[in-house]
Amino acid sequence: MDNKFKQKLIGQLNDKETEMNEAEFLSNLEADILPLQQFITYYKCAIMEIETKFRVLNEQFSINSESNPIEFIQSRIKSYGSIYRKLMAKELPRTLSSIEENISDIAGIRVVCSFVQDIYRLANCFLQQDDITLIEKKDYICNPKANGYRSLHLIVAVPIFLENEKRMVKAEVQLRTIAMDFWASLEHKLRYKKGLPQETLDLVTDDLKKCADQSAEWDMRMQNIKNLIEQ
Repeated sequence: MDNKFKQKLIGQLNDKETEMNEAEFLSNLEADILPLQQFITYYKCAIMEIETKFRVLNEQFSINSESNPIEFIQSRIKSYGSIYRKLMAKELPRTLSSIEENISDIAGIRVVCSFVQDIYRLANCFLQQDDITLIEKKDYICNPKANGYRSLHLIVAVPIFLENEKRMVKAEVQLRTIAMDFWASLEHKLRYKKGLPQETLDLVTDDLKKCADQSAEWDMRMQNIKNLIEQ
């Protein structure tokens, strides 16, 4: 066999083997990634469904010649790292089914309202909708956390309609006033300050709690003013 022809044939075989290896690699990669991407898409769809429901309620109140109760809406999907750490902390299997069954806040929606009464009014209207299933409710407004954190948390399941199926997807909805959100956002940044001595940490914790209580007082006073105006 001619040497040039032999080298050409070997080169073609090597190219074929490389193509096959690349194809196999890409196939395996897609097999791992696509189910995860599809899984996360379910939660993105749940966020869109829930956001739409709150925007419709906000628009309805506006049409009824009332002030819009919602200042703004934020949403997020929990990062892969956060999901992994939560599984590890709970000693749960690292599978999609385990994530779906045991983690309720992969999809998070924060609804920031003008007044405390708006929170409960919106929550009641939202939960009355027949396609919303309430799984858990935590009222940190009536019962604040020890550090002063205040918010109304709802774990719900909402249906999303796909090409060939309907799926119920869990999400966490947090409803807060502007003052509650302001405090929580700054507290979150300050809380992760590292290397502080215990004495400083104690002082910071005490001051943050006082700020939370003052924020709650502002909310109460603003609500009272609103009630007085509307009488």
